[in-house]
Amino acid sequence: MKFAVLTALLLLNGLAVWAQAPQAWNVKSIVWQDIEPDGTKYSVLEGDRSVPGKAFTYAFFIPAGYWEHHWHSQDARVAVIQGELKVSFGDTLDKAGAKGYPVGSYLLVPANVKHTMGAEVDTIIIGTAVGPWATHHNEDHNHHH
Repeated sequence: MKFAVLTALLLLNGLAVWAQAPQAWNVKSIVWQDIEPDGTKYSVLEGDRSVPGKAFTYAFFIPAGYWEHHWHSQDARVAVIQGELKVSFGDTLDKAGAKGYPVGSYLLVPANVKHTMGAEVDTIIIGTAVGPWATHHNEDHNHHH
């Protein structure tokens, strides 16, 4: 009996894994869940950013001329899929020191590393991180255009 119950549980668990359908996105297929007045857009593509220890994937649209200084609660692994992401590392907003990362670039930004992020052209990034996720902005945070 114990064997039958264990086998049933394993089979059901295996079916749950197979029940998740493959998914794919590109710059035109992303459905934006949050659209902000400053022109930025954000969407969780899969997963849940609030679940501790669970991975999730997000997309972020950065309009041309947008800049911000922030840091994250967890490591961020980011791929540029449109435009060119500009990033500099340090304690204050630093547009002049930002290096450009064009389409095809991949960045690892460790947790709690303060950085400036912006774009001179409309840019989309797709990132993967582990929950719980939070982005922290410095006290004088302002979406600089």
